[in-house]
Amino acid sequence: MRRTSATALCSVVLSLASIGTAQSTSPSTEVAAALNLLEEGRTLLDDKLLSQARDMLTRLAQQHPDNATNFFQLARADRYRVEAYSIHGDDKNAERALDEAVANIQQSLKVNEKSAEAHSLLADLYGRKISFGIAIFAGPKYGPKIQAENQRALELDPNHAAAFASRGRQFLESPKIFGGDIDKAVADFRKATQLDPKSDETFVWLAIALRKKGDNTGADAAVREALRLNPRSVFANHAKK
Repeated sequence: MRRTSATALCSVVLSLASIGTAQSTSPSTEVAAALNLLEEGRTLLDDKLLSQARDMLTRLAQQHPDNATNFFQLARADRYRVEAYSIHGDDKNAERALDEAVANIQQSLKVNEKSAEAHSLLADLYGRKISFGIAIFAGPKYGPKIQAENQRALELDPNHAAAFASRGRQFLESPKIFGGDIDKAVADFRKATQLDPKSDETFVWLAIALRKKGDNTGADAAVREALRLNPRSVFANHAKK
């Protein structure tokens, strides 16, 4: 499940080698290499790859503290580290990575508050905070923050796929008494897949929502599409079981 293909590994190794041997590496080259590692780590939920991506992005953020995108991508690396640790039952490191993700996305928003994708990511991270906490305490604390971040994201960009996907998770994971609504979740995930039909993750979330709704046929179709887009996705492969 965590093994990379020879082609993917070759790509990552070549990217790293080019950084190590170049006399003067351009920021764009280093960013590309870091994002390649991040994408591979995201697909496989491999904490080693994600940590390597994080190290590279940390250096970039330190070198260019006025670049909000570097902090955003650093927060993404941390976010996937949360999931990588979680699937192995390492909640201590998962919670530590989550705190780091929140700090980095907040820094990104300090540099550029008008980023819909950053607000959406912060909403998702607050949602993850609830999952690690005691629901009766964490829910009231973070629930309103999730709603506010998703609302701000959609104000900034009413057609942002990630904002709809994040709001879909809000509707999916909230108790009914606090606004949870499976039909709204499905509608938001469908909208997100229409806006970004290449997001394998959103198709998995659509599948999760459809399965919760009782539509197993629709859920299976959504998982198949996720796997067509990214056959090695650990998240998608888990969803088909």
